[in-house]
Amino acid sequence: MKARLQEIIAKFSEINNELYDPSVLNDQKRYIELMKEHKELQPIVEKANEYLKVLETIEQDQFILDGPDLDLRQMAHEEIEELKKQEKTLEEEIKILLLPKDPADDKNAIVEIRAGTGGDEAALFAADLYRMYVKYAEKKGWKLEILSSNEIGIGGFKEIIFQLSGVGVFGNMKFESGVHRVQRVPVTETSGRIHTSAATVAVLPEAEEVDLDINPEELRIDTYRSSGAGGQHVNKTESAIRITHLPTGLVVTCQDEKSQHKNKAKALKILRSRLLDLKRAEHEKVIADKRRSMVSTGDRSAKIRTYNFPQDRVTDHRINLTLYKLQYIMEGDLSELIEALEVAHNMEMLKGSN
Repeated sequence: MKARLQEIIAKFSEINNELYDPSVLNDQKRYIELMKEHKELQPIVEKANEYLKVLETIEQDQFILDGPDLDLRQMAHEEIEELKKQEKTLEEEIKILLLPKDPADDKNAIVEIRAGTGGDEAALFAADLYRMYVKYAEKKGWKLEILSSNEIGIGGFKEIIFQLSGVGVFGNMKFESGVHRVQRVPVTETSGRIHTSAATVAVLPEAEEVDLDINPEELRIDTYRSSGAGGQHVNKTESAIRITHLPTGLVVTCQDEKSQHKNKAKALKILRSRLLDLKRAEHEKVIADKRRSMVSTGDRSAKIRTYNFPQDRVTDHRINLTLYKLQYIMEGDLSELIEALEVAHNMEMLKGSN
């Protein structure tokens, strides 16, 4: 590890020098590439310097152990014991930093929330999850755009699809995919009985055109009149769009915009991300066959989290984490949950790399 870290430090030093090179400063593309690499290496270099300093101090203390002074030898022995603990901790931290990054982590995300079992209460819970993610996005400084929605009259959603744009969005949101279950007394319940409902969340990395080339001949595009809440244009113009991807059978509909052109653009954006997600799922299945990880599967049929309102409790079943701060979590305070899931994922990755 020492030799590898020294190579990384040398590479980081080279990048630093290049960033001040006038020819690089005038080449915007090259400058952006170097800045990205610099940002990725910086946390590794900081830990590497700390680690190498610990190794150097251990080496110096080893010389003292061979010396004649008994008091100094005792102090050196005690310091070495402490430094060995630091060395082990730093090694684990550096191994995690050196794990291969998911190239999709820096992408924007498309989030799809659908009401599951539980009728109107499930639709209301889907709306609660949407508001939770809106508030989390606000805390992170991300931009949110609704791509498609199917609202019911009492303020719930049968389905809502939205895009989150910002720094590291998919990397933060990817562990939210799965079945979210709620246990609470519905507002419509007169006898005070607790009901269990569910909603499904799918988090997809936003696919750009360079990520995925869609053959127009493989698409069937239908237009139809919008239905539901939507203003004066509803049922008057065929502005709603349905796109079917013939090879996979994937169907995307969009009717939120008055413009057929805008609905088509949004539907294509959703379709492209779903197709990219299919490709990622195939790739991850190959990896998962070699290394099973509950956190990283993203299986949307699996129950991942329970929100119990009477007990003010949220339990993430993948990592057996229970937090008694449900009200704060519903207000977008998701950092503790997401960080714990990232740690668990990294530990699984480390096991797989050994």
